[in-house]
Amino acid sequence: MITPATPGSERHTETPAPRPPTSDFPVFLGQWLRSPARIGSLAPSSPRLARAVSCSVPERGEPVVVELGAGTGPFTAEIQRRLGGRGRHLAVEINPLLAELLRDRHPGAEVVGEDAVHLRRILDEHGITRADAVVSGLPWALFPATTQQQLLEAVTGTLGPSSAFTTFAYRHAVPLRSARRFRAMLADRFEEVVPGRTVWRNRPPAFVLHARRPRS
Repeated sequence: MITPATPGSERHTETPAPRPPTSDFPVFLGQWLRSPARIGSLAPSSPRLARAVSCSVPERGEPVVVELGAGTGPFTAEIQRRLGGRGRHLAVEINPLLAELLRDRHPGAEVVGEDAVHLRRILDEHGITRADAVVSGLPWALFPATTQQQLLEAVTGTLGPSSAFTTFAYRHAVPLRSARRFRAMLADRFEEVVPGRTVWRNRPPAFVLHARRPRS
């Protein structure tokens, strides 16, 4: 089922998010021009969206956090900040240029330059049985149904009963058939899917989807 966001779970007022490093814009734009079907935006996600989508990272223990579609690293930086040296952080990024950029910027993350559909094999090769949290920056609305299904199967195959999956969607893409199909797939694979409030200061505006209790 898809349940509404809990009132008061986020503040209504938002302060303007700082722009990502200027150098990221030409890098991101160049990769978007090369492959717009794999990169869903002309600009990296804002720090505020990064904080919202990374809230599933456990605050205690030695968690395993898997990041999909890390891009230029706005979510990577926030996950690293939340972990503070704890646990493990696998950042999966299929674009070779962006993957190398991530390795240089975030040595604390284990950057994997592969397609996220192979997530189960990737985790096996890294000696990981289960992820405590999967954080996704993938452009789900741009994918065909078969790719959406393969990716979600890969995600749910790595989660335990108490693990969490968070991703985001652009507000303008909500009416798209592919976006509605993805939401339906989420509802079919998780017992609970909670949409967060819109981060209006992101470019473009986006909201987070929190999914818990994956169905067998």
